[in-house]
Amino acid sequence: METKYTLAEQWPLITEISRKKEIFWENPIYGKIMEAPQDFELTLEDIREADARLRRFAPFIKQAFDETVKDEGINESPLLPAERLQAHLEKEFHRIIKGSCFIKADNALTVSGSVKARGGIYEVLKYAEELAVNEGLIGLDGDYSLFSSETFKTFFSDYTIICGSTGNLGLSIGIISAALGFKVTIHMSSDAKQWKKDLLREHGAEVVEHEDDYSKAVDVGRQAAISDRNSYFVDDENSKPLFTGYAVAALRLQKQLDEAGITVDEEHPLYVYLPCGVGSAPGGISFGLKKVYGQHVHPVFAEPVAAPSMLLGVMTGRHNALSVRDIGLDNITIADGLAVGRPSKFIGKLMENQIHSFYTVADEQLYRLLAMTYDTEGVKAEPSAAASFMGPLRTAVEEGGATHVLWCTGGSMVPEEVWQSDYQQGKI
Repeated sequence: METKYTLAEQWPLITEISRKKEIFWENPIYGKIMEAPQDFELTLEDIREADARLRRFAPFIKQAFDETVKDEGINESPLLPAERLQAHLEKEFHRIIKGSCFIKADNALTVSGSVKARGGIYEVLKYAEELAVNEGLIGLDGDYSLFSSETFKTFFSDYTIICGSTGNLGLSIGIISAALGFKVTIHMSSDAKQWKKDLLREHGAEVVEHEDDYSKAVDVGRQAAISDRNSYFVDDENSKPLFTGYAVAALRLQKQLDEAGITVDEEHPLYVYLPCGVGSAPGGISFGLKKVYGQHVHPVFAEPVAAPSMLLGVMTGRHNALSVRDIGLDNITIADGLAVGRPSKFIGKLMENQIHSFYTVADEQLYRLLAMTYDTEGVKAEPSAAASFMGPLRTAVEEGGATHVLWCTGGSMVPEEVWQSDYQQGKI
């Protein structure tokens, strides 16, 4: 059995990682031609079809969630200039950031207030559409506002949606499933915040709590779904529909960059900083962006010092065969959405040559970044989301024409008292 000492002989950086040091690692196989998993095919056209499905469901979303009315049921977040945050980061950390910074404010996504609203909601809608079409309740050209009718809700009440989560994926799955009329069971890891469990229960979801980490919650949920033919399991580790839903973000970001007059090419590269847990959200977004921008976009993954599972998986090539506990880390972090001991093998193998670099962030730094971002830009982020704000300081980009997109993956649904506690922690 390999120990952290034998692993460190092959990959010396593991010594620093095991001591919870903040590190930056540039991926040596980035951009190299590698064979993709044989059973995976996803094209730009597939991503466009997913976007079209979300647009078909806009009438239902508009009826089910009042906060989406102003956007006609299209659930999308703004791209915000972040000049004040950029200047503050430069001053605080004594480094110049070449190029311009923007915040992709998925913290403001309606319905569930995080990046998980992309993949999680998309997968449930896709499943609901398949059931309804197969039952003859609707055609693809039908009026999708009917999904909010009692006829559809009664039909869906015979089915159960199940998933395992550290928090935000469970929120997105629970909220959209309950709105459609599904029964829903969310298996939550010990890292999950109490307010997220409470909110799910308010929406009518059954929450099963586990005194273990994310992987255990997912395993139990997966087994529960296998034993019930009317259950559907949203698999954060291996789901292609989930991955595709996240990839739609690339089309949305491309539109926003175009509208802002921002060019992405060799002289104007795009760097995107993505907090990473099991890898499905940052992996899907990165995959979509690579389909849109090719070699001119550079995804960078951010992880907590206690749980750099994707970093370890890609660095060693072991992927989900290696846990952060194998090198002495405890997987305990304030960044609950990133508290994952083992990464997705599916995402790791697919994306290992498409991730530009990785960096890790200590919990105290997450609090500090959270406070800085609110003070400068008025953006409320969760600690997990704050991991992205350190990115431009770590990559040492030399191109003055670069665009840096800091993906703020969650925050708007955090109860005020919880957010205030995190904010005050960042001001100490």
